[in-house]
Amino acid sequence: MDGLLRTKSVEQSIRDTEEPGHKLRKNLTALDLTVFGIGVIIGTGIFVLTGQVAKEVAGPAVALAFVAAGLVCALAALCYAEFASTVPVAGSAYTFSYASLGELLAWIIGWDLILEMALACSVVAVGWSGYVRSLLDNAGWHLPQALSGTSAEHGFGFDLLAFLLVLVLTGVLVAGMKLSARVTSVVVAIKVGVVLVVIIVGAFFIKADNYKPFIPPAHESSGEGSGLTAPLIQLLSGYTPSTFGIMGIFTAAAVVFFAFIGFDIVATAAEETKVPQRDVPRGILGSLVICTVLYVAVSIVVTGMQKYTELSVEAPLADAFKSQGHPFWAGLIGFGAAVGLTTVCMILLLGQTRVFFAMSRDGLLPRTFSHVHPRFQTPARSTVILGVFVAFIAGFTSISELAELVNIGTLFAFAVVALGVLVLRRTRPDLPRGFRAPLVPWLPIVSVCASLWLMLNLPAETWLRFAIWMVLGMVIYFAYGRRNSRMNSAGDAEVPPEIPAASADR
Repeated sequence: MDGLLRTKSVEQSIRDTEEPGHKLRKNLTALDLTVFGIGVIIGTGIFVLTGQVAKEVAGPAVALAFVAAGLVCALAALCYAEFASTVPVAGSAYTFSYASLGELLAWIIGWDLILEMALACSVVAVGWSGYVRSLLDNAGWHLPQALSGTSAEHGFGFDLLAFLLVLVLTGVLVAGMKLSARVTSVVVAIKVGVVLVVIIVGAFFIKADNYKPFIPPAHESSGEGSGLTAPLIQLLSGYTPSTFGIMGIFTAAAVVFFAFIGFDIVATAAEETKVPQRDVPRGILGSLVICTVLYVAVSIVVTGMQKYTELSVEAPLADAFKSQGHPFWAGLIGFGAAVGLTTVCMILLLGQTRVFFAMSRDGLLPRTFSHVHPRFQTPARSTVILGVFVAFIAGFTSISELAELVNIGTLFAFAVVALGVLVLRRTRPDLPRGFRAPLVPWLPIVSVCASLWLMLNLPAETWLRFAIWMVLGMVIYFAYGRRNSRMNSAGDAEVPPEIPAASADR
């Protein structure tokens, strides 16, 4: 049992980052990390979810839902910022868990993150493909149906654009983090520019009557979900989430929360940051604040331009401008969405490869995957393998039903990181912390509760799929990872000490 609870000391984790052949180049700044964060957060959420949630759940009060979701993410972000400044090592929640909660839970969270980011990257690549096909159709050039993904008409197809996108981005990541940062900076500038166009130009078309009522009267949920498709909390307690009204805002927050997914990926680049103790917290918190402000502003403008009951679910921003007779702005927004999703896809792939790299360096996965390229100093082997794997998922699989696995995996990671902050504050109060989360232990406890609440609002079938993936991961761990862990031979393992009664940091 002790082997399952053995932790990898923070000091050993940091020493491993200097190991020849497994050392990543440090060349990222706080600005690079903030751009990465904005690049991955602003995506389908701001271009799609705004209209869907306003029309079906919250009305114009969707702006308040974004505020509520941003606050939940801020709780987790503060915990991530403390960990990343204390343990500036690739792997994010996986590495944090290894240092505080033990090897078994670290493996579980690492396995969870691999699934989360692979599926998220694939889903985004497929969404990008749809935007690009739409732009090509407008130009009069049509891809053959067989190369446009699966369809009800043909039953099977190959999404060529999604496949090629992931392969190209894989090449960019192999070539180096600084190149990735430069590409991301250009694309993020375009994407943020388009969002600002929506806010500034759209503000001239706002009609005050469209905000009435700002919080529509509450309606009982239609109860379409039943059996495994119903939210888990509904099956456990009989509670049915409501739409509209005050409670509708919180129901909407559970949906738009997923528009914020991505800020945690900034922590995966801590090992490649020049001054991680200072710059990683700035990158995490800075990108989250900027995106929350943009989300709220866009939702206010769009629901003011068009009555929430008339908003489009598929392309609310572009269609709102079309409803005002401005197809040029609508086309510009569609172009911005297509360009913007490329960075989301690339940074998700980046996060996945860094978690895989960290697990491989620790011996829980084959060590060959943690060798870095002699010229680019990036984990080229794991990047290529995972990139090809994700490309085929995006090309061959319609995985809309599996997308919710991304959500549950992220929330699970949030809860584990918050617990890790509590444990490490008590077991290692001596560690230098470049950033300290405030209000410990209350803030991490609230963060855990908020994450669990949103997880309970996911369908029971999502929990079932998640459990199956976790069982598969446990089989691999006990068959390979536990036996080959470097903790077996390095003598670095630490059994968590007794928690002192009065030594916790306040």
